[in-house]
Amino acid sequence: MADQQKEIKIELTPEVAAGHYSNLAVISHGANEFFLDFINVAPNMPQAKVQSRIIMTPENAKNLLGALMENVKKYEAMFGEIRPKRPVNNGGNGEIPNPFIMGGKA
Repeated sequence: MADQQKEIKIELTPEVAAGHYSNLAVISHGANEFFLDFINVAPNMPQAKVQSRIIMTPENAKNLLGALMENVKKYEAMFGEIRPKRPVNNGGNGEIPNPFIMGGKA
């Protein structure tokens, strides 16, 4: 018998639909799960709060990675390559640090 995918009805409440802006993520992992903490850091502010924490299995983290890669490819096919921003008059190598930090083990 062929596998049939079941339709999943997904509910999106207005509170969740509003979303949270994030310009920093800290990713860490234990033996059985990955932790993704999404943070909004404001300039000249000494502290920032985690806006949302997502916890998932290693398998689902890898599935998410694949889905993100696929969607980035589709985005770039439609809108062009996504390039890292470079600050003007930067004396260093011109790269802005990646705001998605690998935190290591939890």
